[in-house]
Amino acid sequence: MSTVAVKTLSIDGTIKEGIAIGTKNIVPIIVNVLLWALTCWIPYLNVGTTIGLMVGIVSKAAKGEMIPMTEIFDPKYRKYMGEFFLTNGLVMMGVYAGLLFFIAPGIVIAFAWSLAVLLAVDKGKNPSEALTLSNHLTYGNKLSMFVVYLIVGLALFIAMFVFSLIPGVKYLLMFATYVFGIFVMLGLQASIYKQLTAGLDGDASAQQPPLPEPLPEPTSNDAP
Repeated sequence: MSTVAVKTLSIDGTIKEGIAIGTKNIVPIIVNVLLWALTCWIPYLNVGTTIGLMVGIVSKAAKGEMIPMTEIFDPKYRKYMGEFFLTNGLVMMGVYAGLLFFIAPGIVIAFAWSLAVLLAVDKGKNPSEALTLSNHLTYGNKLSMFVVYLIVGLALFIAMFVFSLIPGVKYLLMFATYVFGIFVMLGLQASIYKQLTAGLDGDASAQQPPLPEPLPEPTSNDAP
């Protein structure tokens, strides 16, 4: 695997961008989530829709691409069924093993491998490469990622608590906060993925050293 420069996450910048990405894609996210909920009981189809929801929407949002209203039904996602399950299985085994060592190692592994499934499906990496690359890209950023999710999670929790004290409309406000939280969390994941994988798909020509200029052809005056 080629060497990839490790990026540094900005906590406030990630939160701002995550909220912007989430709110920008509110409508397609709502539609795709509803379609997933309506079809999640259909065997085989539900695998592709789940991959599309967990990976397709996040990767497209990270690239700033338009998210179709039926993105989760794109048949290309079913092609990555094996990579999706294998990568997820390896991540879960690693996290569970880490949790046995007094919880903290499991949390670290969860953040270290948090990009693995995205890399496996979006970048076409095999599960082993995806885990290794995710660990490399998140190196030095796991604490920042934890703080980002902690700040946003606490803010949403406080908002839910405050709204629960308002009579009459508390359930409506709490539901709206919960839905908004889904958009923001997807936006945060997209922002982190965008920042840490920037330049990963650069042109091969940009990563190769420049070729030497060709030597000038000899002229008649240069002949011995």
